[in-house]
Amino acid sequence: MTQDVIVLGAGIVGVSVALHLRQRGWQVTLVDRRAPGEATSFGNAGLIEASSVVPYAFPRDWGTVLKFALNRSTALRYDLRSLPAYAPWLARFWWESAPTRLAAAARDMLPLIRMSVAEHEALIARAGVADLVRPTGWLEAYRSQDQFEREAGAAQRIANEHGLGMKVLDAGALQRLESSLDGGYAGAIHWADPRSVIDPGALTKGYAALFEREGGRILTGDAATLERTGSGWRVMTADGLLEAQAAVVALGVWSGDVARKFGYRIPLMAKRGYHMHYANDGRAALSRPVVDIENGYVVAPMRRGLRLTTGVELACRNRPPSPVQLERAERIARPVFGLGKRLDESPWLGLRPCTPDMRPVIGAAERHPGLWFAFGHAHHGLTLGPVTGRLLAEMMSGEATFADPGAYRVGRF
Repeated sequence: MTQDVIVLGAGIVGVSVALHLRQRGWQVTLVDRRAPGEATSFGNAGLIEASSVVPYAFPRDWGTVLKFALNRSTALRYDLRSLPAYAPWLARFWWESAPTRLAAAARDMLPLIRMSVAEHEALIARAGVADLVRPTGWLEAYRSQDQFEREAGAAQRIANEHGLGMKVLDAGALQRLESSLDGGYAGAIHWADPRSVIDPGALTKGYAALFEREGGRILTGDAATLERTGSGWRVMTADGLLEAQAAVVALGVWSGDVARKFGYRIPLMAKRGYHMHYANDGRAALSRPVVDIENGYVVAPMRRGLRLTTGVELACRNRPPSPVQLERAERIARPVFGLGKRLDESPWLGLRPCTPDMRPVIGAAERHPGLWFAFGHAHHGLTLGPVTGRLLAEMMSGEATFADPGAYRVGRF
């Protein structure tokens, strides 16, 4: 079996890369151990975040740092045994989060964020999955009046600078917009431009089905078997050895393992996160995702019910799941959102692939012709999947790129 390119990883990023390459006439085979959209792309909060123009950074105020250090926060929890493995990464993350460097990261990410909704909408129309996406935006909700007023002013400046749709809602306006909320918030910022997805896994599967309809192939295989050949790359699949002139590594947090095999030492770590679905306790339905800023969780309306997604857990991939963070968030969210009984047998655990400089890796493996990378999208994998697919496909096809890809090159590490 010979194809022009093998794309390793059938999450939202890998599927999007495969689609854009196929659109340009490449013969593409998508390879993963699992079916499309069944790993990290399955379990996120379903936000296509066109308003998130500033990356999530390491806090620089010592009050927040101390709160996190006590390990009692719902927004962040750490596994003590994992801290030595995270220490170098966290030190670099803290350094990169200084105001001037964070501003540079925001500038570098802006071309991708700005195009994210449009690139999704193009694929949504082609894939026929508009029923999965709602143009409701999302709510950034605050419990503290002082913090709400402070952040509302900053949000207005960002909205004016970037032409984003937003409204500042006091407690009464928030209650009128989302009548299911039972108090708890001083107000919220309604970001209108983002889209919400009621089943992120199904959206990825819909894009994968479009890829197959347009002539692409999806095979089961193990990315760890990737190796160079005399003229390209090959990987073992359930259908036999697959060879191609090029290969793309789009495996999320597991991408670092494959890259390391070829000598690329990329500081890629997982921010773990959990979700659980709940029945509604009989209140009016929630219309859009709500981010509880102080407590670092999201409640989003999904096909299966209300999905509560947690903040960040710093724990190595091989550490067992912990119920602590989800249980803390659940206790806080239950009375406000009317969370009924749990609908899942156990909490779902996913791994967000994060670099310390808050930029993904998109582009060529500089010492290995024909090897390409597309991973490290942190909290924005769903948001940036299609736009990453377009950018990498333009690079691989020798086209003029819609944005300068220099900030995402692997050589920066």
